[in-house]
Amino acid sequence: MSKQDDFSFNGLRVAVTGGTSGLGLALVERLHRGGASVVFIARDASRVRALAARLPGTHGIVGDVADKARIHGLALQVTAALGGLDVLVNNASTLGPERLVPLADTECEDFEAALQTNVLGPFRLTKALLGALASSARQGRAATVLNISSDAGVNAYATWGVYGASKAALAHMSRIWDEEMREHGVRFLALDPGDMDTPMHAQALPDADRASLKRPAAAAEELLARVVWAEANSEVIA
Repeated sequence: MSKQDDFSFNGLRVAVTGGTSGLGLALVERLHRGGASVVFIARDASRVRALAARLPGTHGIVGDVADKARIHGLALQVTAALGGLDVLVNNASTLGPERLVPLADTECEDFEAALQTNVLGPFRLTKALLGALASSARQGRAATVLNISSDAGVNAYATWGVYGASKAALAHMSRIWDEEMREHGVRFLALDPGDMDTPMHAQALPDADRASLKRPAAAAEELLARVVWAEANSEVIA
């Protein structure tokens, strides 16, 4: 058993978006195994029901973070299910158009849709849950927002413009949130899990060698280890 496997999340109240697939699913499974109280949000009702049944004690919510009208309802469901909130993981994201294309060939509507999911969704949900997170901090509990970033938000990859630009915005938004909320005890992290063997990666690069990609479970372990380390050392990772 690795040192990471020893982590206990007993009593931690966590919400994860995009929680039924890829990295989000791996995070939900690891947190549940570690004793956390977990709420996960995803769009597919059948997947939400199946995962909640497979992981007794978790609470699944059907919803789309890109839907502005649903955000406050989602936030209320999260806090009602958990009795508060300690950690929010903004994991749900989209590549944008079905086929990766240069920015010059990108439809404005596709770019806008990606921003709704990758930037505005996390912004709105975080804002709606900020009171619960600040309350957690006042009680001396962990109060953290983890935004899943990407190296595509740092490096310029041709045809990845929509995804890369939105992830760059998410990462910088995280740094600003952290600067503004640090005095209130709420920490913001933007962490890149690396290239993973997920449905999203397969959509983007269907010919990639899956054996060379990181497993989502391994990425979840690494992310949570870094969150725990940062908390213990009172440092910011972004």
